[in-house]
Amino acid sequence: MLTSKERAELRAKANSLDTTLIVGKGGVSDALIADVEIQLDNRELVKGKVLETALMSPREASDAICEATGADGVSVVGNKFVIYRFSEKLQAERNMVGRAKRKETPVSKSDPVRKGARARRMAAKAERERRNEYFRQQAIDKAIERNRERQLRDSEA
Repeated sequence: MLTSKERAELRAKANSLDTTLIVGKGGVSDALIADVEIQLDNRELVKGKVLETALMSPREASDAICEATGADGVSVVGNKFVIYRFSEKLQAERNMVGRAKRKETPVSKSDPVRKGARARRMAAKAERERRNEYFRQQAIDKAIERNRERQLRDSEA
């Protein structure tokens, strides 16, 4: 499902496209669907036209093609329609453009902001543990001192 911003961007791109798909009186046939599949794999964005002799409206033709191919309808204006489907093939080609000349930049898997926050949390935890250990030791020493004083009082009495 496309968002309204994505749809608007695709409509803008479709303005310069030529109409490559024509739905005639045969309607949406298997041959037409096969042709649409090929075009969507090669282009992602396809502009079509419904002839007056066709027995369906442009909206019906667009919906039928979208349902059969898994594409999204972008727009229907007059007797023309635009459909879109993401293409893995085109994405792979876009990813490879210009990469042969450049080295891949190493990408750190750690986020520096999270790394700093984690370091601060660990430092605070270590400080708490150090402080707790100090007070625990003080409590133990105090308890030992009270025991000695009690034993001295009991032995004198």
